[in-house]
Amino acid sequence: MNIIIIEDELKTAQSLEKIILDIKPSAKITGRYQSVEESVEGLSNNAQPDLMFMDIQLADGLCFEIFKAVKITCPVIFCTAYDEYSMEALKSNGVDYVLKPFSKSDIQEAFRKVDELKNFFQQKVMPDLNDLLLKLGGPPAGKTSFLVFKNQKYTTVQTDDIAFFYIRNDSTSIMCFDKQEYALNQSLDQIAGAVSAKQFFRVSRQYLVNFKAIKEVEHYFLRKLYVKLVIETPEKLLINKEKSSGFLSWMEER
Repeated sequence: MNIIIIEDELKTAQSLEKIILDIKPSAKITGRYQSVEESVEGLSNNAQPDLMFMDIQLADGLCFEIFKAVKITCPVIFCTAYDEYSMEALKSNGVDYVLKPFSKSDIQEAFRKVDELKNFFQQKVMPDLNDLLLKLGGPPAGKTSFLVFKNQKYTTVQTDDIAFFYIRNDSTSIMCFDKQEYALNQSLDQIAGAVSAKQFFRVSRQYLVNFKAIKEVEHYFLRKLYVKLVIETPEKLLINKEKSSGFLSWMEER
């Protein structure tokens, strides 16, 4: 099996390669690319691999730009720190969506899905999206409530009542639509992986916002987007140009 790794973090790429070769000793890593530009050039001038591992946010943009420039016929396993691109990934030959930091068991599970769909991939025909979602178990529904502790009491907060999660003084907090605030023990990365990717979007490293909390979006300097919520936030919510297209697609898919 010939495999290509597209990952802009060198240590992550090396770790992934080691795990792949531990699981599939007969596999060959035939390409290692770190950017959209490098990937397009490499894939244009070389034969398609049997499988591709691909990070979504690369140094010079989102990996989906690669699909616009090169026809990719092999299955793709997406490895990323963000969960908001799962639907777009499934439309781009995606057979699995592995969140960082990943483990060996995560990659083993991804290979299992590839093996199950092997006959399909040999035909090199994209399936109906709904059928593919069914084969992969479908996107996670998302966590419906969070246990919080405040004023010496435990209570639960419904996820639908949360306007946004954010990092404050190096800890994670919840801000509800009624402006009640609660501290959480989980990291924002853990929360992003637990809630529905359809309902919440990671606009930055500090903020994870509910779709219902978005009041309006404006263009900002340097091709950024300025997101205004129904509840005022301590800082301006700015989405960089690399994530802006993904954010607008997320808003549109409803």
